[in-house]
Amino acid sequence: MVAGLMLSACGPRDDRKDVPQVSRETPVLTVSATGSATLKAVLTRGQLNCGVHPGLVGFSYQDNSGHWRGFDVDFCRAMAAAIFSDSERVTFVPVSTTERFKALQTGKVDVLWRSTSWTLSRDAGEGIDFAGVNYYDGQGFLVRKSLRLNSATELQGARICVQTGSTSELNLTDYFRTKGLNFVPVVVKSEDEGRDNYAKGSCDALTADVSALAAARSTLNDPQGHMILPEIISKEPLGPVVRQGDDQWADIVRWTLYATIMGEELGITRGKIDDIHADSKNPEIKRLLGVDGNLGGGLGLGPEWAYNILDQVGNYGEIFEHNIGESSPLRLSRGLNAQWNASERGLIYAPPVR
Repeated sequence: MVAGLMLSACGPRDDRKDVPQVSRETPVLTVSATGSATLKAVLTRGQLNCGVHPGLVGFSYQDNSGHWRGFDVDFCRAMAAAIFSDSERVTFVPVSTTERFKALQTGKVDVLWRSTSWTLSRDAGEGIDFAGVNYYDGQGFLVRKSLRLNSATELQGARICVQTGSTSELNLTDYFRTKGLNFVPVVVKSEDEGRDNYAKGSCDALTADVSALAAARSTLNDPQGHMILPEIISKEPLGPVVRQGDDQWADIVRWTLYATIMGEELGITRGKIDDIHADSKNPEIKRLLGVDGNLGGGLGLGPEWAYNILDQVGNYGEIFEHNIGESSPLRLSRGLNAQWNASERGLIYAPPVR
């Protein structure tokens, strides 16, 4: 069933056979022209090394042919498109929860796009910087419908699977202490181990970010027999992470994300981008797509850096929908991840392109 899910989760990308469209202009980027140590290393290598989750359906996983897919994976490809005009010039490096920051700090990866929560202690104490938020999440609980639970407050004395070294472990303890409830922690090393323990009944509930719970539920034998309880017990702003001390590289990561967000806000889709590029009179669209000026130059990129992102990978809404949205196996609604000016407003917002 998992194999079938991974095939079905491929989504609309197959319409274009995953072959990147060649941009009309390849940016001239040279190692000597950049002040960013990370960008120099990436250009010299000829590939972006992107740290990703080892296997989280919808966000970062390998399908049956070994091709990496997912919401976070597409942002890695977007960076490759911005830098090299080729979204396939990226090596995906799977890193676990416990090793992800070390992999970044030691240079094993150039950037983390790996469902990592932005917290004060991490931002201030790990030698890393968060470059933005690409998904607003929160921690919840997955339980069997047969337990007939309506609230997390009914989990008194329950066995709860939780991953070690994660913010989920700390949030779980805080929540039950605040509510004056007891629980039995079943500590696991990975999401896979937590899902397997939950599936075989070693715990009564599984706690993690709601996005991870939705992914876990979709792989169970009977997804309809399980539910996510209504309580959200934490704020989990997930986003890309870079090493401290390389501001230019952080800007490239940040504005890769913002380019996808602004692309959706401005109505720039993969299917219409060439017509928009040729005909649009909107000054912001012309600046974003490199028709008017070269804002990419300030990042150390070529004038069509954003055009290449939106043409080869898509805008934020497209990335969201085919990976984790209502039409995907995860069936996640936009919720907080809707655009700031949508009919049901969310928190997704990009600074002006000017």
